[in-house]
Amino acid sequence: MHPTIRSAADYRALEDVPIAARLDAPHPLGVIAARAERHGERAAFVFATPGDVAGPCGVVSFADYVAGARRAANLFHELGLGPDEVVSFLLPLRAEAYFTLLGGGAAGIVNPVNPFLEDWQIAEILATAGTRILVVPAPALDEALWAKIEAVRARLPQLKAVVTVGGEGGTGTHPFAEADGLPGDRLLSGREIRGEDTVAYFHTGGTTGTPKLARHTNFMHAAQCWITGLAMGYGADDVLLTGLPLFHVGGAMVMGLAASAQGTTVLQPSPAGFRDPKVLGTLWRLVERHRATAIAGVPTVLGAGLGVPVEGADISSLRWAAASGAPLPLEVQRGFSELIGRPVFEAFGMTETTSFVTYPARSTAPVEGGVGFAMPYCEVRTARVDDERIERFCAADEIGNVVIRGPSVIQGYLDPDHDDGVVLADGWLNSGDLGRLDAAGQLFLTGRAKDMIIRGGHNIDPGIIDDVLHAHPAVEAAAAVGKPDAHSGELPVAYVQLAPGASAGAEEIQAFVRARIGERAANPVNIFIIDALPLTGVGKIFKPALRQDAIRRVYEEITAPLAAAAGRGVTVTVAADPVHGTLATIGLAGSEDADLSQAITAALAPFIVRHAVVWD
Repeated sequence: MHPTIRSAADYRALEDVPIAARLDAPHPLGVIAARAERHGERAAFVFATPGDVAGPCGVVSFADYVAGARRAANLFHELGLGPDEVVSFLLPLRAEAYFTLLGGGAAGIVNPVNPFLEDWQIAEILATAGTRILVVPAPALDEALWAKIEAVRARLPQLKAVVTVGGEGGTGTHPFAEADGLPGDRLLSGREIRGEDTVAYFHTGGTTGTPKLARHTNFMHAAQCWITGLAMGYGADDVLLTGLPLFHVGGAMVMGLAASAQGTTVLQPSPAGFRDPKVLGTLWRLVERHRATAIAGVPTVLGAGLGVPVEGADISSLRWAAASGAPLPLEVQRGFSELIGRPVFEAFGMTETTSFVTYPARSTAPVEGGVGFAMPYCEVRTARVDDERIERFCAADEIGNVVIRGPSVIQGYLDPDHDDGVVLADGWLNSGDLGRLDAAGQLFLTGRAKDMIIRGGHNIDPGIIDDVLHAHPAVEAAAAVGKPDAHSGELPVAYVQLAPGASAGAEEIQAFVRARIGERAANPVNIFIIDALPLTGVGKIFKPALRQDAIRRVYEEITAPLAAAAGRGVTVTVAADPVHGTLATIGLAGSEDADLSQAITAALAPFIVRHAVVWD
């Protein structure tokens, strides 16, 4: 039974016992094996039939999970994987993916990769990781992905083996089913897994750009299994409905290893997770059939769930919902909470911290706009940061860079060149996010100091867009930023300053970019040609001003028709704000009209950036 958590002090009180003393083992396989000894026959995973609530389900017990992970580790060992070598995988949400995640880290270093990337991006990540074994769906399971894999294999001469899930892969491949004949009670390698050993590489820094791999150790994963499990209140009677992919730390850790370490059953609605269009309409009936106690996903999933009527389904088993991966709009949080009659928690974490580092006090109502307190053994502060050092920590409610320290924080990337400006002195990590801590220690995110664009929970590096734009002969200067979007949170847009005497239209430049950026999600949805880009005092492009302009354009586009219908004029100004980070002020002409104010507030509710309606 987890202790009652009502405040930051309750988290801090748990730190009287060293984190190492709380762990069954210093590595995730040992932690989950200890759980299997206590709850071996309990379901670790339930795999539903997509779109068919009454259909048959695949069930993997905790005993089967640990045995399957050991068999996978033994297969990789038999195929020549050493403890310092990498097994990468691109798999849907099937049992074999979880076996590979846990078993791959026991045999060597595991590297989950996003299969939705372009083949050249996948190849770069696999090459950077030094992949020796690759686990992928067989052609019969995913013909389109297999075509990518064939292209990738040609660029990876260092591969020792390709392992196929769901069928044969042809010459030079091994079916995953070969693991079935190997022992599930021990590691054939005889390896003693140490806490300080690297267990995983996770790709971060955007789905475009030079691959940046965060190094996770066994102890980091084992520690987060306890820390996250405690904060979220996971228990052996819980059933977690989720659909996050395992290449995301949210899916691998928060809704994966951490849940399993506490004996929680993970319910997967489809091999494609929440991406499967057949899943959403069955959401509440899935809850009813499996008596799910929690739902967790990115904000877009919760937002989509608002449009699915409960229609008499019994969802009384639900205790809470949680969102992470991108900022959660207040109206989505409120609406989803009202729909299920339970709290919706928003947390904060990143690939570089292995999992969450803040979580609300689950025994109290969530604070709107807050992402919780620093979890046990985690330090979260706001600070003024200059390059690679902390100048000073901020006072309560003062906005600064969110910096993090603790047992789950990376000590560096695979390539040390990527550490600059992120891995700071004394173990601190610069998240690149801006925020403030109130007097109670609750963290409120207010924006980003870094340039990353977050589209539907996936990161896009704007530098790639900038580079392509600058290759256009008519472009003198350019910069990509994110604009608010009601569905995806943000979409990439670009601002362009033409060279003297040059002429080019937005459509021409957009076509130029689309032809040169392989990933469709990273292509800017708008090109704005302006006279001159805003600059800092030292001549650098000042992207905060461009972000503010992008917000202004979106909010004007939404509010202008509403104001015009009421016979009013409207102006939108966007500026920095000491509480919210950024505030959009909607200025309306004439005497106050409560109906118009309400209509504007409702229209802007899905967006993250706060707004205020004022009347002249």
